[in-house]
Amino acid sequence: MTTEYTHTPVLCEETLDLLRPAIKKADSAAIVVDATLGRAGHGKHLAREAMAAGGTYLGIDLDSQALQEAEPILAELRRQLVSKSSEEEVGEYLLIQGSFGDLDVLLQEAEIGYVDAFLFDLGVSSPQIDDPQRGFSFKQDAPLDMRLDQNAAIPTAAELVQTLDQKELTRIFKQYGEEKWASRIASFIVRQRENVPLETSAQLVELIKAAIPASARRAGGHPAKRTFQALRIAVNDELGALSRGLEAAIRWLRPGGRLGVLTFHSLEDRLVKRIFANAQQSCDCPADLPVCVCSSNAVLSVLTKRPLYPSDKEIERNPRARSTKLRVAEKL
Repeated sequence: MTTEYTHTPVLCEETLDLLRPAIKKADSAAIVVDATLGRAGHGKHLAREAMAAGGTYLGIDLDSQALQEAEPILAELRRQLVSKSSEEEVGEYLLIQGSFGDLDVLLQEAEIGYVDAFLFDLGVSSPQIDDPQRGFSFKQDAPLDMRLDQNAAIPTAAELVQTLDQKELTRIFKQYGEEKWASRIASFIVRQRENVPLETSAQLVELIKAAIPASARRAGGHPAKRTFQALRIAVNDELGALSRGLEAAIRWLRPGGRLGVLTFHSLEDRLVKRIFANAQQSCDCPADLPVCVCSSNAVLSVLTKRPLYPSDKEIERNPRARSTKLRVAEKL
């Protein structure tokens, strides 16, 4: 599957510029971990940086289809590097299916040592959104699946809307979608499913339109956007996985190593900002204590005091880049 997103990864030059110093100054062959491989949009550039210097590039993704499509891209890239150098001088790449929420386990199984650079490119890729069978998009009719790993034994979005009570649905829509009309949408779902099962994206979109007053639907983009986001996050435990993954990445970084995170909505960005801030905080003592007694040491230096945003030109080329923010930190 080929999409614009595959060829135009968001904030690619900015991401490489901020991660490259950690790769270049590695004492030995660098180890680079792309925790969200996708179709190797950023990955092919990170892999080139690592393998050209004899290092290792590790790509991780939950989606088996993404891994299948990325593998030939990386194989061809390595062949090109070998043709210009020698087999002994070019590094390797390794692909693993799994969630970055299980980063500790994945890196141990891959027998990876300390890491020089991590990239987390969050959210759902354009190929996944555009695939009508995945159920991520509110613009196409499809089964309400929304699992990033379609082989995972976890409830689909359809199962959530069919089984959760009104209170829990309201919580999900409010917490993960910041949906103003969460309670009303949840009540409409509970009422409708008594007679007709909610199994497709088109059914859910029509219900959401009915639940949100017409005056409120005229602003703020598509009325189903926030509910679909909330369900996707809930199905895949995205925020829980992100928190676990970032904490693990900080532990695995070697001193001088860098961690970059691309976020696409405010919930992700606030979580990243908080974790970075906590890791940069050198003292946990109450403010009224005259002397520090916790002996805590900062473990990160945040390099992006303010997040980086795509330029107007990049947004014009790729409108889905509009909400992207990049934050990068360095291990002390």
